[in-house]
Amino acid sequence: MNSTEITFDDLNLSNPLWKALQEEGLVHPTTIQKKALSAIMSGRDVQAIAQTGTGKTLAYLIPLFKSWTFTKTRHASILIIVPTRELAVQVMEEARMLGKYMNIVVKAVYGGTNLKTQAFEVAEGVDILIGTPGRVLDMGYHGTLNFKLIKKLVIDEVDEMLALGFRSQLQHILDLLPEKRQNLMFSATITEDVEMLIDEYFDTPEKIEAAPSGAPLSNINQVIYRVPNFNTKINLLELILRQHTEMTKILIFVSTKALADELYERVVKLDPEKTGVIHSNKDQNFRFNAVRKFDDGTFRILIATDIIARGLDIEDVSHVINFDLPDEPQNYVHRIGRTGRADKKGESISFIGDIETDMLDEIERFMEFEIPQLTLPEGLIISDILTDAELPKVNMKNILGKLPKLKEDGSAFHEKKKKNTKENTKVSHKDKMHVKYGKPKTRGQKIKGKK
Repeated sequence: MNSTEITFDDLNLSNPLWKALQEEGLVHPTTIQKKALSAIMSGRDVQAIAQTGTGKTLAYLIPLFKSWTFTKTRHASILIIVPTRELAVQVMEEARMLGKYMNIVVKAVYGGTNLKTQAFEVAEGVDILIGTPGRVLDMGYHGTLNFKLIKKLVIDEVDEMLALGFRSQLQHILDLLPEKRQNLMFSATITEDVEMLIDEYFDTPEKIEAAPSGAPLSNINQVIYRVPNFNTKINLLELILRQHTEMTKILIFVSTKALADELYERVVKLDPEKTGVIHSNKDQNFRFNAVRKFDDGTFRILIATDIIARGLDIEDVSHVINFDLPDEPQNYVHRIGRTGRADKKGESISFIGDIETDMLDEIERFMEFEIPQLTLPEGLIISDILTDAELPKVNMKNILGKLPKLKEDGSAFHEKKKKNTKENTKVSHKDKMHVKYGKPKTRGQKIKGKK
């Protein structure tokens, strides 16, 4: 029996949980949800590898809610750590949806908002706390979160957390938690850093996976265009967006914030009311608003940096376009995982410039998959204008000659002329006169007795 034949009704869930899932139209558990339920319910530590879009948030929330027992203390007993504020909000919303018929208080804390306000909300009572590493530590320092009462810890997107520089904060949290607890780790890839963290803090975890780490998602059709330069990429993107109206929800990834803004200025002219942009320089409300408009269909196009390649559950993304390639092969998998979610079909298109060939080779080796190449469409204008990064490097001939030798202390050294080699010494007037006249001369003696 495969996962599509199994329903949530077959998993012996409580009526409140089953009813909440039914109201959301969720009937069949995904592969990772089915595997995680029995593993987490056993009480063992769990290391789960699940690619983005496989339903891993509900994969850990469902068993946590199934095993949860009411306490009067209203101190958090379940802690979920995530890398970004967007993911914190998303997990909170999914948890509240799942627990709508259960008396479970779920709250999220993250940077960019007032610490005192969030601390006050947590102090009012919470059963499940979701947060980014820095703000979770803030709650502990403030005294509103008692780490010693945590019984279950979830680390979501741990490899992204380490990549973003949260290692020390994450280790500090792990050191503050009680030794007797259940650890659950969910991620799309397992790196050497992640393995080291597991070895140090996890107790022989049970390993489950929905797909091998690095394997291409089978329900996503991946293609590439070989494009000679940046300006031709712009022309190709504009041509695709104009010609393909069936592309209803398009997520365009770029590598830098500056490029995101530059690309937005070009693309927004095609459809001003249906184009948005998001990156880390945008304030929190702007980011949440852009994601909301893209999610509800107000925006057809959202241009983004990798900040949302991880941890945002946006429904029905029809196409992911990689305007350029990410630095790490794992991030390519996270990017394209924004489409083809929950067993739906998705499309991924990547523009490969001449300077990105090596990165493409790394991605294909990582996935063990060769991405098919399409012929450039008719009508595409091939630009011959190069950016500074694309201009060939020119080695200039040295016409200045040799530089003077340096002394050991690094300063320039010049030999003095012979006439300037004498040492400066102070000569008295008496000695000068003796040299000139052969005897000492005076400037005139006063006549004694003259008044």
